Amino acid sequence: MAKRPRKTEKSQADVQELVIVAFAEDWEQAKDYETLLKTNDIPTIVREQDESEQGETKGIAVMVPEDFLDEAHVVIESQDAYDDFYDFALEDEGEGDFDSDLFGDDF
Repeated sequence: MAKRPRKTEKSQADVQELVIVAFAEDWEQAKDYETLLKTNDIPTIVREQDESEQGETKGIAVMVPEDFLDEAHVVIESQDAYDDFYDFALEDEGEGDFDSDLFGDDF
């Protein structure tokens, strides 16, 4: 009869080392990153860090398996660029008087 591996041995073999892909300013931003990454099929864990862990300052760490780090960076950077574009577009929209330009006396 063959010896079956223990559950802990199997789970340890399946666990990949997690690395920090981003620090979030608050829990809402951390959850947004988590949702974005999971939507792109990237396993994600959100953890609050304190100063004793890895010499980092206190914050909310968004972590992914090391094998997914590059892909996670691309996804987050793409989303940040997308958000920046719409922030810029909304700023431009607020400038000027919309009614006076559209409904001038020229019509």
